[in-house]
Amino acid sequence: MILIVDGDAFPNLLKPILYKAIVNRALQTIVVSNKKIDIGSSKLIEYRVVTQGFNRADDHIVEITQSGDFVVTADIPLAKRVIDKDGHALDHRGTLYTKENIGEYFAMRNLMEEIRDSGEKTKGPAPFTKKDVGAFANGLYKFLDSYYKSSLPK
Repeated sequence: MILIVDGDAFPNLLKPILYKAIVNRALQTIVVSNKKIDIGSSKLIEYRVVTQGFNRADDHIVEITQSGDFVVTADIPLAKRVIDKDGHALDHRGTLYTKENIGEYFAMRNLMEEIRDSGEKTKGPAPFTKKDVGAFANGLYKFLDSYYKSSLPK
């Protein structure tokens, strides 16, 4: 399993948590973004800056994702594309997207987009809080614990 991080808009508050998980679990990691970002320095982390453009980073992430890879992203359409390739996806607030729930999240995202496109004013996402940081850490380690337990010989 390779950890792939959608680096664009990745919250700074989450960087130490993700870095610690990468180092403690020896996770081979690729961080993809439109501009240079830094999660930390490690031989386990490869940074890839893709050219600016609509969905270029997302397209690159989908291109390199293989079955079983784990992607951290807040982008629901990207998460759906990852799930469609039999990957795993976790958002910045600790939600693990799965084959069972991605359709509902994707439909709700599209509905809200249609409402905004019709001129209706909607609330954006809630401000990112320390509670979200804790939820991300819990979701990340819950997934990693489950993944590693399932890969142990029986």
